Amino acid sequence: MRDKSYCGKGLNRWVTFHGTYFYFRVTAVFLLLTVAAIPSYGREKDKDVAEYGAGLIVNIPLPEPEVAQVVEDVAQNTIIRGTKEYNKDEYITRAEAATSTPVFPEWTEGGKVFYKVRKQALDPRNFKNSGDLGTLAVRYVVQVQGFRNTVLRIDALFVEDFRHSVHLSNGSVESSEYKDIQERLDAIELMKRENAEALQAKQERLAKENFGLGSDTVVLSTPPSETSPENTNGESVNGQAAVEQPAQSLEQHVAELRQQVERLVKKPGAPLKSAPFHTASTLKSLEPGVEVLILISTPYWVGVETHDGQHGWIQRDQLEPVP
Repeated sequence: MRDKSYCGKGLNRWVTFHGTYFYFRVTAVFLLLTVAAIPSYGREKDKDVAEYGAGLIVNIPLPEPEVAQVVEDVAQNTIIRGTKEYNKDEYITRAEAATSTPVFPEWTEGGKVFYKVRKQALDPRNFKNSGDLGTLAVRYVVQVQGFRNTVLRIDALFVEDFRHSVHLSNGSVESSEYKDIQERLDAIELMKRENAEALQAKQERLAKENFGLGSDTVVLSTPPSETSPENTNGESVNGQAAVEQPAQSLEQHVAELRQQVERLVKKPGAPLKSAPFHTASTLKSLEPGVEVLILISTPYWVGVETHDGQHGWIQRDQLEPVP
């Protein structure tokens, strides 16, 4: 109980008598403030963790076999995008395709699983608190989602060799790898449309020929000028020049176009693939020196048409310009 006889008799006597009470009161307030601050710190930490390790899950409106083929090819291309070693490269190279890796736990949720692993990676970027040497691994999971849809999941982890600590990705690797996959899928769909249009044009041509409607050959000509002056022999001087000049320009234009779109197969030849990846089926083998027409161009593959009208894909480095 408080003794009122001590009130107002000096600060020292009040503090001496109530010192213990005052100390505990301040301590309690401090503890309450500290406890109240803990949930706020926890929320910030959870938010930070959520930015790492989330991976990427995307629904692709294409059949699972097509997506799986492209993903498998990306897993075998020895490049991991969206990261680099110690700020010295644009991306990490010398990765290898794998059927499993201890970096990830065994996948038990169905679908087709592919891995791309780079051992002895030095301090890869875009992984939380990464450092030292370790193993960088990317996992691709392809799952069926209905008849015309596929779910693709991509995750990336880095594990140090010495401390075996796991470092989560901030999503850069997953998004960059998916961009590569998406570009390949878009190229395949474009090739499908090109094939469909070519088939339709061929059918129309055959229909015209069968019903006597004429061929689909386009004749380029320049009509004579009605006001061209004539020389003494009745020949059109300016008209002759007007016909020859467009012909020369047309030849030059055709030569330029030929230089841009025609290529020769290098030695020792090249396989014509059904899709722009190594695991795609081979339509035929092209001999060295065979000319092909480029229809679609991607960083690594080109969609071409052969002289017999067959469409397919060839690696860019297996072709050379027409001399």
